[in-house]
Amino acid sequence: MPTYAIGDVQGCFEQLSQLIDSLNFDPASDRLWFVGDLVNRGPQSLEVLRYVKSLGTAAVVVLGNHDLHLVMQAEGFGRANKEDTLAAVLAAPDRDELLDWLRAQPLVHVEGAWAMVHAGLLPEWTVAQAKVLSDEVSAALTAPDYRDFLAHMWGSEPAAWRDDLAGWDRLRVVVNAMTRMRYVTLAGTIELRAPGAKSAPGQGPAGCVPWFAMPGRASAGHVIVCGHWSALGYHEQPDLLAIDTGCLWGGALTAVRLEDRRVFRLPCPQQVKPSGWD
Repeated sequence: MPTYAIGDVQGCFEQLSQLIDSLNFDPASDRLWFVGDLVNRGPQSLEVLRYVKSLGTAAVVVLGNHDLHLVMQAEGFGRANKEDTLAAVLAAPDRDELLDWLRAQPLVHVEGAWAMVHAGLLPEWTVAQAKVLSDEVSAALTAPDYRDFLAHMWGSEPAAWRDDLAGWDRLRVVVNAMTRMRYVTLAGTIELRAPGAKSAPGQGPAGCVPWFAMPGRASAGHVIVCGHWSALGYHEQPDLLAIDTGCLWGGALTAVRLEDRRVFRLPCPQQVKPSGWD
């Protein structure tokens, strides 16, 4: 009964299908973990959503920034981007069913010594605390008045965590850390906008470190499985599996069998040219 973690799909359904076929995946006994960003910029976001939803309990999904962007666009919030490829989802007869399912997915999934999140966890958060905070966001996303949350969700401030944060500010920091973050300052502040904030380690903003390299990181007792950072590429250490290998950009779609960390990669044709957008 193996579990395979799969990197950012971003609407590349053909490549996802080929990768899953190569795994000899059996939905009756195996499981797929998706690190978020199921949709956008690739050509078949609708097919990806329908397929992953159809897997039921054989699929475990956490939300990424592109997934949240889709939810916001469907409700008229946020700014559409010229590179968006969400029109088929938004026009689909089953769009409401798919979007309701997507909104119900968490930001963090914890299972034993493993924790999955799209982008990362702030240095001061334990995995247990991160799960509680993920549940707070999930409650806001699935509440009857969830549109109020969507209207206030996006933005880059506040950029640092405080235990006394409340309301939209509190939830916004959680969303930004778990779906957008790559670098933090040595004081633990999220850096989203400085030059190099999306670059590979060694080319990042001055005075910043990758979130997972922060000394004393409280989540280091778990193995974090994440995506989001295609410029980082595949990065493995005892407490980390970063598996976004840039399928969309002409890299590869990666799966890792968690039981033995065996890596499976499918080389992918370039769907779009990098433009610096998340």
